[in-house]
Amino acid sequence: MTYIIVDQDRCTQCGICTTVCPLGFMSEDEEARLPQALEKVAPFCLKCGHCEAFCPTGALTLNFALEEKSDNDVSLNDISSDLLGTYLKSRRSIRCFASQKVEKEKIEQMLEITRYAASGCNTQPVEWIVVYDEQETHKLAGLTIDWIRHLYENKEPLGTALYSLVTAWDRGIDAVCCNAPHLLVAHIPENHGSGATDGIVALTHFDIAAPAFEIGTCWAGFLTEAAKSWKPLQKELALPQRRVISYAMMFGYPQFKSYRTPRRNPVKIKWI
Repeated sequence: MTYIIVDQDRCTQCGICTTVCPLGFMSEDEEARLPQALEKVAPFCLKCGHCEAFCPTGALTLNFALEEKSDNDVSLNDISSDLLGTYLKSRRSIRCFASQKVEKEKIEQMLEITRYAASGCNTQPVEWIVVYDEQETHKLAGLTIDWIRHLYENKEPLGTALYSLVTAWDRGIDAVCCNAPHLLVAHIPENHGSGATDGIVALTHFDIAAPAFEIGTCWAGFLTEAAKSWKPLQKELALPQRRVISYAMMFGYPQFKSYRTPRRNPVKIKWI
């Protein structure tokens, strides 16, 4: 199998590809002086694409998903550090949503971005469930409330701490999913070494991308905790076999627009 496709006319034998390969799989063909993948270890290639991404002349192509390859150079020069900083600082947790549904095509565009999130050894273990029906989202919130009731009735400390959510629910207030129209659930293989972190990283990509699509998000912590142990909620989510929830995020069009960026605590740094 050919793991790396080399354009001999473009390759300058600069050696960058062999230097940036995280696992040292790249070497130089002694006769042709062209980069190649070491045959004995190449099957363990992470498909990270560093060899292709860092080639200054575009001479290398990772032999993977070739239909997606673009010859356009990536340039971030148009995004200033000030503009990026303002965008990231303006990110808000949205808990008041409009009733309008988010178009499925837009959700797919956002998830297309998330698949480029970093993951341990590039395993890309995260898969998704999009709860699109707002009634289903409300049902999942109700099952989370049932979990809290169960904890409270069994005198669990967490049930006492969260019982205000139950009293709010009984008054018609959804403090679990905030009446969000949609819910995004990241799930990972059980017992996956980096899976829990990978799920959070991927969801963070979705979270950060959302405002650019005029979408608001909020991390659904109560539902996530319930889904780790509450069987009725697990049954309703119907995760694939041997997969577990990483985290859930509510999302939808915000009911109100945010205009300003509040202050935060000063950054704490220890230099060593």
